[in-house]
Amino acid sequence: MARRVSLPSRGGVVVAFPGLKPATRDVRAPLAIVASNDAAGGVGARERSGPRRASPGTAASRAGDAAPERRDPGALRIGGLTPFSSTDFPGKLAAVLFLQGCPWRCGYCHNPHLRENEGTVRHDYAAFVGWLATRAGLLDAVVFSGGEPTAQAALPEAMRQIRARGFAIGLHTGGSYPRRLAEVLPLVDWVGLDVKAPMGGYGAVTGVTGSGIAANASVRLVVGSGVAHEVRTTVHFDLTPSDAMIALADELAAIGVGRWILQPFRPTGCADERLIAAAPRGARIDEGLLARLRERVPGVEVRG
Repeated sequence: MARRVSLPSRGGVVVAFPGLKPATRDVRAPLAIVASNDAAGGVGARERSGPRRASPGTAASRAGDAAPERRDPGALRIGGLTPFSSTDFPGKLAAVLFLQGCPWRCGYCHNPHLRENEGTVRHDYAAFVGWLATRAGLLDAVVFSGGEPTAQAALPEAMRQIRARGFAIGLHTGGSYPRRLAEVLPLVDWVGLDVKAPMGGYGAVTGVTGSGIAANASVRLVVGSGVAHEVRTTVHFDLTPSDAMIALADELAAIGVGRWILQPFRPTGCADERLIAAAPRGARIDEGLLARLRERVPGVEVRG
């Protein structure tokens, strides 16, 4: 039975998919996302047809043209696929779809080629579903990752179709679009939610003013949904110094987060030279800070 989710007021390496050729680029009339100052492309954003110009600093201006408003799965823009993964959905062997488009510009992003809504590579959804039919009994799940998968209007129907074929559904999201997240949560079996910073510090990480409001709404949605999940944070002390980590721990504890994965920054694959120069050997989280964080969120773990 599908779960009902109400909206409060307010990974991986991309590889070519064997046997599937990218589809030709499909250019459609875009919609512009006109975000209020506190929406950052999430709650409060309005969609308009036509070429309306977005203001600097809004989700649309930072991500190019917004996603077309086609909801059929054939419109899904897939920038990369991993046919087999044992690390993207806990306890399950999964195929991973990396969807194109993200409104945020995090400096430590390892998939920056997926930021724009149209990429240089596009894989065919129907061909993927055909291949998936041959994996029944071998694969347990399909994970939608990105980019930011909830940026695409076709995501809910694609999840429904794949779920109907007997596969569990995983979602990797930064919570940029809480309204669409609320729509897909009843279709999802597990969520990996990337929380970047305390709400007031989000803009320094994402490059989008007000993005913390959408992210905070998404954390509340996921925790309140009853869907299995993990909350995780990439730690780079230029972006999230110790006091910011303490503030974030307080926010997560107030929402009810009981398990929190900390991922120390890794320079490999990072395109931001400033972040690499500040931590050329990666970030190290000292035991004193971990103890203070665990006073607030007991289930703090360090991964990687």
